[in-house]
This record gives sequence, C-alpha cells and structure tokens, in this order.
Amino acid sequence: MDFEGKTTATTATDNMELPSTDARKPLELLRDTEALLRRPTVAKLSPILPPKLSNKLQTASSLADESLKELAEINLEEIGDFDLRPARMRVGLSFVGFGALMLVILLLHLKTLNFQVNSIEQMQKFWYQYVWFVCLGVAGLFILGRETMRPIRKIRKFPKR
Repeated sequence: MDFEGKTTATTATDNMELPSTDARKPLELLRDTEALLRRPTVAKLSPILPPKLSNKLQTASSLADESLKELAEINLEEIGDFDLRPARMRVGLSFVGFGALMLVILLLHLKTLNFQVNSIEQMQKFWYQYVWFVCLGVAGLFILGRETMRPIRKIRKFPKR
C-alpha cells in the first residue's frame, strides 16, 4: 500500500502574490516618520508658546529637517566594519564611564545621606544598584576588549611610481 498523499487542490496560499512595495531605505523611513510626528506638534505648540520660545522651536524643527535630510542620503551598504570601529569604542567607553560615575555617586550618597547606617546595612539596601553599575562597567570593558582584539582590515593605498 502506498500512503503518500498527493495534493490536487490548490490552496489560497499557492495563488497568493504579494504586492510589490517600493523598498524604502530605513533612514528615509525614519526621516518621514519623525517629520510626521514633529510637524503637527510644532504647529500646535507654536501659537501657545511665547514668541521667543516659539521661534526657537521652529528653528530647531527646521534644523531637524535639514539634518535628517542629510542622514537619509547616507547609504548604509557603504558603511563597513572599519568605519564603525570608533563608534563601538565610544560606546564601550561610555558604558565604563557611566558605570564608574554612578558608582561614585552611589558611594557619595551612602556616605553623606546615610552616614548613620553601617556598611552591611547599606549593602543590604543598595546591593541591586551596586551590582547593576558594576555590570554596566564590565559590559563596557567587554566591548572595548572585543574591539581591541578585532583584526584591523584597512584598505592599503599603494604609492604611485
């Protein structure tokens, strides 16, 4: 006996054709979406704000239009791994710096505002924040370590003879 099933009827999914859509670049989509949200907000806020503040808001809105227009012209396919290296290094340094800064602020808070509580009670009360800030710094160190160990593939330019 042969139990292999054969389909003879066509289903709705077989005949379905997807409509063709214009593939818009993500940065153009960001520009248009942001403009659709910002322009009505500026139009509603401008009449109720003082004239000086209203002019500053409209100037900021036009500056946002210009900068997002320039941003939308960037081709994401041309950006390589080497071009993103400085940005990744800055993110790692930001994580380390923010974690260290928040640890210092936490310790300053504990020493100035909770000076009557001993160290063990402070750790019991604020252990979650302490661990979070330390983990943020360690994550930044991992990002920095990964970037420093990554091989640099820079395009060499040969001198003309």
